Amino acid sequence: MNALRIDSNRLIKRLKDLGKVGSTGDGGCCRLALTEEDKAGRDLVTGWMRELGLHVTIDAIGNTVGVWQVGSGRPVMMGSHIDTVRTGGIYDGNLGVLAGLEVIETLQRAGVTPRRPLAVAFFTDEEGARFAPDMLGSLVYVGGLDLAAALDTVAIDGARLGDELQRIGYAGAASCPAVEAPHAFVELHVEQGPRLEVEGQRIGVVTGVQGISWKELTILGQSNHAGTTPMALRHDPAYAAAAIAVFLRQLAAELGGDQVCTVGKIDLFPNLINVVPAQAVLTLDVRNTDEQRLQQAEARIDAFCRDLAETEGVQLQFRTLARFAPVVFDPRVDEVIETVAGDLGLSTLRMPSGAGHDAQMLARLCPAAMIFTQSHRGVSHNPAEYTDPTNLAEGCNVLLHTVLRLADTDFV
Repeated sequence: MNALRIDSNRLIKRLKDLGKVGSTGDGGCCRLALTEEDKAGRDLVTGWMRELGLHVTIDAIGNTVGVWQVGSGRPVMMGSHIDTVRTGGIYDGNLGVLAGLEVIETLQRAGVTPRRPLAVAFFTDEEGARFAPDMLGSLVYVGGLDLAAALDTVAIDGARLGDELQRIGYAGAASCPAVEAPHAFVELHVEQGPRLEVEGQRIGVVTGVQGISWKELTILGQSNHAGTTPMALRHDPAYAAAAIAVFLRQLAAELGGDQVCTVGKIDLFPNLINVVPAQAVLTLDVRNTDEQRLQQAEARIDAFCRDLAETEGVQLQFRTLARFAPVVFDPRVDEVIETVAGDLGLSTLRMPSGAGHDAQMLARLCPAAMIFTQSHRGVSHNPAEYTDPTNLAEGCNVLLHTVLRLADTDFV
């Protein structure tokens, strides 16, 4: 059984075929959640599921699950997402879904029947690039977000999520939240960072996911002429936004460790060269593997913003976009991944994930963990995202033998 290996050419072909859907012409792709491009990607992947004889169900938030109905009991689930950011690559999320299909096809062709059913899922709007928060579909799946509230979510382009689901034909009939938890969940993913490559390790055994705090901050000041308004009399939202961005960078350096802080988006109004803005809207992305340290960073940022607002004479409006506490993955699943990698002759590194993933939501329902493969130069959310075919095959082979062992494991 340990000699069994996936077909890397077949896996890569599916990755490239899916990458053509929403292609941006520079090696990347854009499939924002519930757009026409996302629909085309969903149609392609569900078609592959049905070709493998999987029983496909779609739930009320559009999460799609294909089950290979063999063995007995609850399925071992694999999966991730197929939506992308606007400037996405072809591996992020897609690998976890298509590797799951490859695992099942490899077993089918080899005549190997696992003790439990195997499932492959792709979850709606993992990226959060069109509808906030990120991991929206898997959050509803596990009961962490009310379905009605999720369906009423408004996109950055003004569309309502429930209407878009109906429009593209993926408002399914399956219950959501899930009626039955999987036996276990394993997500294969590209690292999206440089550690494995830099440290010369083949497989990342992911111990958990950083806590994430997303906020939108609107700063209201006084619009005025850029040439005639003295600096001392300005109430400038652009200056305040810039000061906050600098403070976040300095705070991350001061706190050190796993603390990261990012201002990823700034919009100014009226956004003219010769006008002091009336308004700035910016996003704050703050993450840490430790909940107490994450709260400390949030408190420091809040205090800085309020002091700045008083000094500059501007008003602040905060809106929480997402807030997830750090997640620790099941050590029993991590041990299986580590053992399997060792049996396959692959070095491992235990590491947290700096990015959010559907697996952190599934960890609320069942034993869950993640497998990382290398990302060349740590590049992701970028058309230049790349993982070598050898690394892809190694990660998928670890996934193959991990799910086989989990299917034979009775968790207490």
